[in-house]
Amino acid sequence: MREVLDQELRNSLNATLNMIGTVERMYALGAGVLLGGERQDLEQLRAIDREVDAMEAQIEADCLRVIALHQPVARDLRQLGLILKCLTDIERMGDYVVHVAEHSQDLTIPDSLRPYLSRMMTRLEEMSQALRTALADRDVAQAEAALRMDDEIDDLYEQLQQELIGHMTSDPSGVADALQLMRIGRAIERIGDHMENIAERVPYWVTGEHRV
Repeated sequence: MREVLDQELRNSLNATLNMIGTVERMYALGAGVLLGGERQDLEQLRAIDREVDAMEAQIEADCLRVIALHQPVARDLRQLGLILKCLTDIERMGDYVVHVAEHSQDLTIPDSLRPYLSRMMTRLEEMSQALRTALADRDVAQAEAALRMDDEIDDLYEQLQQELIGHMTSDPSGVADALQLMRIGRAIERIGDHMENIAERVPYWVTGEHRV
């Protein structure tokens, strides 16, 4: 029975890593729509997002089945609890990438603001990679690295907001676009927040100790 449970746990973790990796594929596509005007990628993003939704439902069902059949305890149960808590975060990450792309339609982005948005989208990919490593290797240090990346995304979002306020003050005719860019920036920042939620759960899974 232990071998069966171990395999079930590996399957659940691998499926979760695959779900995160699927969302990770969306970041470059979202950046292409946002910064490159590649509108044709929007439908692909929506299709991938539907894949993510289906993954969420399947992984949740599998985890609940494992709990019911094997009644896991200690770190095994913490792993399944971690995954179940993370599923909504991962699903929302995909939703927000779609929102970024949808809000980018027919939007003119000032050249001065592009570096902020580009860096934020790049940082999301890097943060996702660190998060996958943290989960795959039970690596608390990588989870902490992901948290530091989220701090940078937050800082970039604050800078973007300040720039946009300046644009609205100096050019009232661009208020509509500026507000749209604020929504985009907020969506990117929220993706980082959802990854932060996952990263913060890794230490408890690994050590069994809650950190204050």
